[in-house]
Amino acid sequence: MFKLFKTILKAGEPTVKYPFKPLEVCPGFRGKPKYDPTQCIACAACTSVCPANALTMETDIASGERRWQLFLGRCIFCGRCEEVCPTRAIALSEEFEMAVTQKADLYVTATFALQACRVCHQPFIAKKSVEYAMALLAHSGLDDGAVEALRPQFETCPDCKRHQNLHSNRNLRLRHTPGRETQ
Repeated sequence: MFKLFKTILKAGEPTVKYPFKPLEVCPGFRGKPKYDPTQCIACAACTSVCPANALTMETDIASGERRWQLFLGRCIFCGRCEEVCPTRAIALSEEFEMAVTQKADLYVTATFALQACRVCHQPFIAKKSVEYAMALLAHSGLDDGAVEALRPQFETCPDCKRHQNLHSNRNLRLRHTPGRETQ
């Protein structure tokens, strides 16, 4: 019997004191995603790569808003959203305790205003995305005048750009070949 107690004392504590003491997690632990809506540009890159469909984005044209949503109940903590986010708005933390009393507490949402097209006035992209593109151009070395000259391109929807290109003669290059007549 004395030998058993001696072995137990040598072995030390077999368990941790959790939940009374914080549990140490190893570096690189993938826990609850932390989302910073001030950094997000609503590009939807994270929603397209999420294998569990925990991230969704809905666009409401009538109200001119885009709604981003994370449902922690579906998240598998794979880290794909963190990898593809261009602004680092979402990152996996070391937090793993996510017990809640109501299902609604598992949802993280953010709402973004949409930019209206300069031509058709239909909302089509998040305003923060346009401002992010302008900031990237300015950071690349373009002067402020050149950046502002490009703003109309970013504030025009793809359908209107396509329509303008089809009806613009400056985008057509017709070559006349001598000796070859068209009928």
